[in-house]
Amino acid sequence: MKNTIVPLVAALLLLCAAPAFADTVTLREAIGRALDNNQTVKAATFEKGAALEESAAARSRYFPRVYLESGVTLANTPSKVFMMKLDEARINPASDFAADTLNHPAARADFRNALSLEQPLLDLGIAAGARMAENDAEAAALSLEKSREQLAFRVYLAYLTVRKAKAFSEIADQAVADAREHARLAGVREKDGVGLKSDQLRAATALSEAEQRLISANNDLLLARLRLNLAVGGPEGAALDIGETPELKASPLERGDLIALAQLSRPELKVARKALEKGDIAVRQAQNAYYPTIYASAGYQVNDRDLPLGYDNDSWSVGVNLRWQLFDGNSRSHAKKKAELSRQASAALLEEDRREVALQVTESLLRRQEAGLKLTSARAAVKAAQEGLRLVALRFQNGLSTMVELMDAESVLNGARANLVEVESGFIGSTGEIYYRAGVFLKEVLQ
Repeated sequence: MKNTIVPLVAALLLLCAAPAFADTVTLREAIGRALDNNQTVKAATFEKGAALEESAAARSRYFPRVYLESGVTLANTPSKVFMMKLDEARINPASDFAADTLNHPAARADFRNALSLEQPLLDLGIAAGARMAENDAEAAALSLEKSREQLAFRVYLAYLTVRKAKAFSEIADQAVADAREHARLAGVREKDGVGLKSDQLRAATALSEAEQRLISANNDLLLARLRLNLAVGGPEGAALDIGETPELKASPLERGDLIALAQLSRPELKVARKALEKGDIAVRQAQNAYYPTIYASAGYQVNDRDLPLGYDNDSWSVGVNLRWQLFDGNSRSHAKKKAELSRQASAALLEEDRREVALQVTESLLRRQEAGLKLTSARAAVKAAQEGLRLVALRFQNGLSTMVELMDAESVLNGARANLVEVESGFIGSTGEIYYRAGVFLKEVLQ
């Protein structure tokens, strides 16, 4: 039975170790791939492009509108028939002004082709609309920046997760090697008559448990690599390995300077400020609705009685039109009040976001300080556990300690090593967290 289980366990461990042959990337390469492949970033890029097109469309309202019309009218309405004849230059005073002809004309058709132009001379709504569309385009660009920043930090965390999983796998692998050596020593001592059968059984149990932990650790490593590949937008089902330990230098800035930097750099705050600017524009737009609009127009038309593109007569016109809405049931007043309230809401949200960002920066600094203290303690714990294991091992070799004490000391060391890995990952992650909360993570990583 034992001869069957050992090869089976070995095969499973080899299978779990397969991700070691995955594609290897540095942190910069991983983030670069993610920025190129991530669908969320692509969507934000498309939205930015759409907003730019909308902005260009809003500005185009400054240019003239030119229309070409072609149509036919069939009628026996007296006024229409008379105007058709007049446009076609077919009025015959001798017959067309007769009472019966004017009152009861025969049905007739008129083919009309016209070219017209309309040019705004004064329309304050165009300027406000163009500025609002431009503001939306700027907000879309900031949303793209926010998506890129969030994605880069997510890849960073996934990268750290692979590092941590790899370290846990190495610890578990070392634990298996140590447990296997303990089992061998227990077997030798029992065979020589200086050990106990219970020690041999305890060592065999410990070896089995260590092998199970190694299987789990290798599976965790595989999943971490798969998640990293997913974060960078790699091929479905592929695994991605890390090629370095990410090391970000601690920011030289003090808390107040970091908060000031975050207030200027955080994409969320930039978007919120754009929302406030949009509120200001909406208020001006509502105010501009009280002013008149002035448009110039020009037209040229050709009319014919018989042919769609025929020519009986042509005519032209030019003019300027002023339109001023004097009363609308107080609709503009309510619209203006709505715009002012929306603007106040944006200002309140911006202030709340500013306060939240300041707290996040402060928290990230405290967490890094905490992680640094934990790291010092964890390193000391590993050294103490190593020394404790060394002393117990010497006592065990001299027959002064039991196998249980030796394995307990080994378990304490493995636990201290695992805790050190966890704390180191937290410390490295907390450094990146500071830059992320300050809104300059991507800039810091890619510089």
